[in-house]
Amino acid sequence: MKIIHLSDLHITPAGKSLFDADPAAQLMQCIAHINKHHADAQLCVLTGDLTHAGHPLAYQRLAQCLQALKMPVRFLMGNHDDRQAFGQVFTAQATELDGFVQYAEILGDYEALYVDSLQDGYTDGYLCERRLQWLEQKLEQATRPILLFSHHPLPMLQYPAMDWLRLSNAEHVLPLLKRCAQPVHLFSGHVHRCSAGVWNGIPFFTVNGTNHQHELDLHTHGAATSTFEPASYAVILPHAEGVTVHFQPFGYDDSVRFPYTGSLDALKCRHA
Repeated sequence: MKIIHLSDLHITPAGKSLFDADPAAQLMQCIAHINKHHADAQLCVLTGDLTHAGHPLAYQRLAQCLQALKMPVRFLMGNHDDRQAFGQVFTAQATELDGFVQYAEILGDYEALYVDSLQDGYTDGYLCERRLQWLEQKLEQATRPILLFSHHPLPMLQYPAMDWLRLSNAEHVLPLLKRCAQPVHLFSGHVHRCSAGVWNGIPFFTVNGTNHQHELDLHTHGAATSTFEPASYAVILPHAEGVTVHFQPFGYDDSVRFPYTGSLDALKCRHA
C-alpha cells in the first residue's frame, strides 16, 4: 500500500498571491511530481489548511487543481479552513460526525482515522467532547493498526514557535491512544516542517507545506518565521512489519540523474 500525504496548501482565489507566490502553481508542481513518480498510490491525504482564508473561490480553485491528480483524495480541516465554504464546493465529502469533517475507512490491513481538529476562531487545535467520544469508540473497536491523520500535531516537537499552537487538549487524547490494543501512527501538518519521532511510545510524523515552510528555529517563542525552503510531501508505506515514511521534495529538475561512481570494491555487504 502507498499513501501520499500533503498538507498546508494555502490555496488562494485566482489572482491572489501569498508571500508573492501562487500556492496553486506550487500545488500543480507537486501533483505533476506525484503523478510521475507515485501514480500507483491508493490515495492522497490532505491534512488541512487547504486554503489560506477559507474563501469559496479558493476551494473552487483547489477542486480544479485536484482534477489532475491520478488518485482519490481525503480531506481534513485546518485552522485556515472554513467548513461551510469547503462543503459548498466539496459536496460529496463524507463524515461520521454531523458538523465536522471526521470519518474513518479501512485501508487493507490498516484503518485510517481522519480527525477534525479545527476549532473555529483559533489557531491551535481542539477536540470537543463529541469528537473525543467518536475517537475513543474507534480506538476501542480497532482490529487493525491505526493511521491517525489530523491537521494539528498532538506531541510537542521541541519547536517553541509552533508547539504552543498544537492540539491544545492532546493530554485528553493520549490516554485513548495508549488504551488502544492496536499500534497507532500519527500524521499531521500545521508546522510546515518534516519531523518524526516517538511521543509516549507512539510514532508521529509531520510534513512540509506545499507553498511555504517555517524556519527551524529551536529557540524563539511566538510566531514562526516563514521561508521558501524546498517543499515536499510524504510517501507513507504501511506494510506487514510496520509503517515506513519517505519525505519527497518536488520542484527540482528530476531529469538530472547520474550513476553512483564509488568504487564497487568499497561497497561490501555481508550476506547470511
